[in-house]
Amino acid sequence: MTNPSELKNRHIRSFVLRQGRVSPAQQRACDTLLPRFGIPYSTQPLDLNQAFERTAPKILEIGFGMGDSTATIALAHPENDYLALEVHTPGVGNLLKLIDAQQIGNIRIIKHDAVEVLRDMLGDATLDGVHIFFPDPWHKARHNKRRLIQAPFIAQLVQKLKPGGYIHVATDWQDYAEQVLTVLSAEPLLENTAADYAPRPAYRPLTKFEKRGINLGHGVWDLVFRRKK
Repeated sequence: MTNPSELKNRHIRSFVLRQGRVSPAQQRACDTLLPRFGIPYSTQPLDLNQAFERTAPKILEIGFGMGDSTATIALAHPENDYLALEVHTPGVGNLLKLIDAQQIGNIRIIKHDAVEVLRDMLGDATLDGVHIFFPDPWHKARHNKRRLIQAPFIAQLVQKLKPGGYIHVATDWQDYAEQVLTVLSAEPLLENTAADYAPRPAYRPLTKFEKRGINLGHGVWDLVFRRKK
């Protein structure tokens, strides 16, 4: 029987744990490198400076996919620390492989649901920025409720930002971009850095998928909002 506290803490998942193929190299990376570069999910608050063994700006990435952009950004910005969240094992294994091959020291991974990590592990005003690149669009209307970017989630997320900290969302689905713009604009603690959509910041690399889409005439929308000081 489910107790009331479990029901209270349940939320609509913005992801499905698909049984994607995990390559032997990805599994080996998880087995050997996750103990070093991973942080186990816990219901106890996380000391970010202790986790990275230094004091530096802390950027949270939610849903890093295969981790290529995460690795590129972290390698180009050694002055920042990147806490990367992903639930899918192939992506976690791939990012761990990149960390090992390129000797990247400023990434830590939590393989767990972002909503629960925010709720249980991250303190208020601890983050300098948040990256949410190409979240699952759940493009069918009946699935829109599963989209990550919803008002309650953003209200929770903005509390984790330091004053002046930013949220950067990128999507290639126009109706999702419009929803994100509406949700972020309605959050009283946030202000838009652009009139509506922002130019792609130089730190966000173009993915192969994105380049292919642009060549086919598909749009990509970046939104960058800051927490008011």
